[in-house]
Amino acid sequence: SRREFRKLVGLTGGIATGKSTVSKMLQELGIPVIDADEVYWKLSQKGNRVWTAIWQTFGEKYFLPDGELDREALGNLIFSNHKSREKLNQITHPIVKDEMMNILKKIKNEQDPVLVVMDVPLLFEAGWDQWMDEVWVVVVPEEIQIERLMKRDNLTKEEAMLRIRSQMSIQEKKSMAHRVIDNSGSINDTRKQLESILKEHIYRRN
Repeated sequence: SRREFRKLVGLTGGIATGKSTVSKMLQELGIPVIDADEVYWKLSQKGNRVWTAIWQTFGEKYFLPDGELDREALGNLIFSNHKSREKLNQITHPIVKDEMMNILKKIKNEQDPVLVVMDVPLLFEAGWDQWMDEVWVVVVPEEIQIERLMKRDNLTKEEAMLRIRSQMSIQEKKSMAHRVIDNSGSINDTRKQLESILKEHIYRRN
C-alpha cells in the first residue's frame, strides 16, 4: 500500500556547524535529500540558467577565461558587499527553487517517500522556511564553529568571524526551528538524535 507523503523538511544550520554530515547521515538512513548547493553548482556551470543570470547581471569580470564562473571572485564580492549579495540571491534563488521543486516532484513519483529533506544553507535568509512543513537546524557552539571554519577554509579568526556574522545567528535560527540537532558531540550522538526524530515520522502509522 502507498505510504502517504507527509512532510517536506528544510535542513539548515550555520556555516561549519556540520550540516553536510547530517545530510549524509539522512541519506544513509534512506531519506531522500535534495541539496541546494549541489543544484546551484550544476545550474551555475557554463551555459546553464544560473550561469546566464550571473553573466547578465554581474558581467564578464566574474568569469574565467574558459567561460566558467569564477566562484572565488564572486565569493569575495558577496562576502564583502551586502548589496551585491542581495542582488545575487534575488536572481539565483528563484531559479534554484524552481529546479528543486522539479526534483521533489520526481522523487515523490518515483520513490514515494514519507519524508523528503531539502538541505538549504540559507533557508531562513532566503525565506524558504515558509514553504517547508518542518525546519531542522544543526547547531554547535560558536567557538566550535569558528575553530572548524578556520581549519576547513584556512582562515584567520577574524575572517572566520566575518563569515559567520554575515549569516543569521544560530540563536535566531534555533528559535525558529521545529527541531534542533546538536552536532557538538560525537558522530554517534548526532546519529542517535536523528534516528529518534525519524522514528516519529516513519513509524507513526496513519
